[in-house]
Amino acid sequence: MGLGLVPLGLAFGILVTRSGLAWWWASAFTALIYAGSFEFLLVGLVGVAAPLGTVAVTAFLVNIRHVFYALSFPLQRVNGRLAKTYSTFALTDEAYALTTSERARSWSSSRILLLQLFMHLYWVGGATAGGLLGSVVPESLTGLDFALTALFTVLALDAIQDRRDDLPTPVLALLSALAARLFFPGRMVPAAFVLFTAALLSQCLATRTRTRRA
Repeated sequence: MGLGLVPLGLAFGILVTRSGLAWWWASAFTALIYAGSFEFLLVGLVGVAAPLGTVAVTAFLVNIRHVFYALSFPLQRVNGRLAKTYSTFALTDEAYALTTSERARSWSSSRILLLQLFMHLYWVGGATAGGLLGSVVPESLTGLDFALTALFTVLALDAIQDRRDDLPTPVLALLSALAARLFFPGRMVPAAFVLFTAALLSQCLATRTRTRRA
């Protein structure tokens, strides 16, 4: 998983230098903000000197999903106030997907923290390398933008294998994406999220109804 973050970091570092910022901004953004997709948006916001209010609202909208991650992230298994603080800061999509899997239920505090720390280091290292090499990487280089898609595909396949008895959920996700692509092509991602959430709530209510009747 950490290796999958390297090409993403490289792409971010290259974007930083080609936006006119010094290479070390790539290291600073990834080390101190560590917010994935928001960091890509932040480069553009910094470039146009966007107001702090705009930056704050954008950060909230992009990262609001972390509020829901916190509901099931195993923070209670992380020992120590400082460790909990860093674990909360380093809660990413990848860390959440790995630490909430079936096989991760027995992981210790140190294992969870080390997992998050190493993924953080991969991200910072990749971005730093991208910032330093940004001026020499040809603009015709392709494939870096597909790294995120490939990474989340692996996470999705891993989640399906981890919950083989819950096949309706990935089917609902696929149908939601197809429906959003067909009916809301200009707003596919938010539409797919809304449809998928509604489908999950309906599935939950149907399951509870069947359980009560049984």
